[in-house]
Formats: sequence, C-alpha cells, structure tokens
Amino acid sequence: MTTKSEFTDEEWVRITRAPFIAGMAITLADPGGPIEAAKESMASIRSATNPPTREQLLTEVALDIQSQVQQHHNPAKGYRPTGTAPAGEQLLDELREVHALVASRATPEEAAAFGEWLVATAQDAANAAKEGGFMGFHAELVSQRETDMIDRVRAAVS
Repeated sequence: MTTKSEFTDEEWVRITRAPFIAGMAITLADPGGPIEAAKESMASIRSATNPPTREQLLTEVALDIQSQVQQHHNPAKGYRPTGTAPAGEQLLDELREVHALVASRATPEEAAAFGEWLVATAQDAANAAKEGGFMGFHAELVSQRETDMIDRVRAAVS
C-alpha cells in the first residue's frame, strides 16, 4: 500500500497534476473553441476526483485533488510545457516520467491502476465535447486526433 508520505512534495505535485496533463493532451490534440476546452477541463476534474479503483494511492491523489478544487486551486497551476519539442510531446513526456515515478515506489497493481486512471481521464476529456462541424452539424464525439492522443497516452503510461 503506497501513500503520499513516500513521495517528496515536488513529486506529489507532479502526481496530482498528472490527470490534468492527460486531459490537457486531449485539448491540445484537437483544439476547439473555449466551450470545448471548458467541457474537457470539467471532465478532467470529474475524472481526477473519481478514480476507477480504490487503491490507497489513487484515493489519496483524488482526495488531494478534490481538496485543491474545493479551495479553488488549480492542480495544474504553474505547469507549462517548455523546450523545443511540441507541447503534446512534452505532455506525454511528463506523463511517462510521472508514471515511472509512481511505478518506482508503488505496487505493480497501483502503478497499473494509476496508468489506467490517466487513460480514463484522457478518454473522459475526449468524450466531453464534440469536435468539428458547424453549429453541431457533422461534428464527431471523439476526433481521430483525439483517438490518436488517447493511444499515445496509453502507450506512455503502460
């Protein structure tokens, strides 16, 4: 059973922001307008505060995120992709690094559940808003670019 106490404060910040990074990757994969971005962000918050399983680590992460959201703190505040690589690649790199960090200290079951949670958060963000079309006509629920990014998130955290 892995707990928050096994990570430094900086590591914990990265862990609690990871679900939002997964959602952000979807938004960057197929940018829509502000309404779509808001819907994707809200879906990320819902997913980040409701992990799919009840492992101790996931529960602690979700409770910490829930506390931050209730206090109107943005768990992803201060995170900005920097460097020469495209922003989407930098987000995937962050997810890889955080998953490796979790895997280095958590049980294999917890690490797998954490990775699945990140993929589920990306999927929830993609499902939150239709993409393309005009005034809702010919729009698709999940675009091909979003589907591709979900696959890339899955590969990054597997």
